[in-house]
Amino acid sequence: MSGGDDVAIVGAGIHHFGRHDGVTGLEMGAIAARRALAGAGIAWQDIDFAAGGSDAAGNADTSVSILGLTGVPFINVKNGCATGGSALTTAHAMLVSGAAEVALVVGFDKHPRGAFNPLPEDWGIGSWYGETGLMLTTQFFALKIQRYMADYGISDSTLAKVAAKAFENGARNPNAWRRKPLSEDEILSSRMVNHPLTQYMFCSPGEGAVALVLARGPRIRELTKAPVYLRSVVFRTRRFGSFEVFSPSIPIESAPSATTEAAAAAFEEAGIGPSDVDIAQLQDTESGAEVMHLAETGLCEHGEQEALIQSGATELGGRIPVNTDGGCLACGEPIGASGLRQVHEIVLQLRGEAGERQVPKPCRVGFTQVYGAPGVSACTVLTV
Repeated sequence: MSGGDDVAIVGAGIHHFGRHDGVTGLEMGAIAARRALAGAGIAWQDIDFAAGGSDAAGNADTSVSILGLTGVPFINVKNGCATGGSALTTAHAMLVSGAAEVALVVGFDKHPRGAFNPLPEDWGIGSWYGETGLMLTTQFFALKIQRYMADYGISDSTLAKVAAKAFENGARNPNAWRRKPLSEDEILSSRMVNHPLTQYMFCSPGEGAVALVLARGPRIRELTKAPVYLRSVVFRTRRFGSFEVFSPSIPIESAPSATTEAAAAAFEEAGIGPSDVDIAQLQDTESGAEVMHLAETGLCEHGEQEALIQSGATELGGRIPVNTDGGCLACGEPIGASGLRQVHEIVLQLRGEAGERQVPKPCRVGFTQVYGAPGVSACTVLTV
């Protein structure tokens, strides 16, 4: 099956998401890396190239002090919630170019308790943006989904169903943080944060790590009998006029989002269409994000989400299961790890190794999408 230009994931490792007092982010990253290496049946010394990132827990390349000082080229990546996707893009490019045969990608984070507290000056915006309260990401997501609900007829019930599905799936995932199922009514009646989004419709900053081992060409079959092929990985930034977080203005007529363009390019590069996708992982920083990303990625048309979600099509046994590991809502958001967590879950599902949350239907095509400030998106298409 594999040609000289094929790239596949041959090992995957994860460190439990949640809160881990006494364990550093770098240590979590190293644990995930060792698990990924063990899955591929190789040692750290066999890695030709590495890339990784963290938002708040240190430079990923310093993990060599734990893994071993082998002189391996290791690139640090820091790109908001798209850090993991950016690191994967970097490693994929090195493999496709022939500069490496086997690569490791790692993402981890360890955020302080409480909400994210970004400074507008760090994002190219004047201090006025924070002084007026616009730097609150909860407010941005609420404003965006309010507009979307008005335009496309999305109900509060659908927002709650997205969260209820996440917590139900998270309860089946031993690596998730939030493992208690919540009903739609419990979610709707929880504390209002920014209308229409309640407390349990939002994810929380957290801790965790994920690592992947990638190989190209003949090395794929040497390292695994169950490769998951990375058919494409595409990264895009925002265009003028797109409706993105940390934007100092909102257009009347929005340009295509970074997600829309990244997803379209990923499908084109893979030679696979959205209708071919069996299972997907979408950025669900809050419930509305999953709703909007379903259409932005081409998995459905705008406005179809209401019927799609209400019918159960995105649940484990549905037509297109979404966020089968619980997503950010159940797993939390350690920024550096989230994009790679999505890929890790698709690898398990395509291999049939997802345990209690295994999708019952045969799955051959998986898709992931991660979105971050100030309007960046990375998408992948994976197959067996």
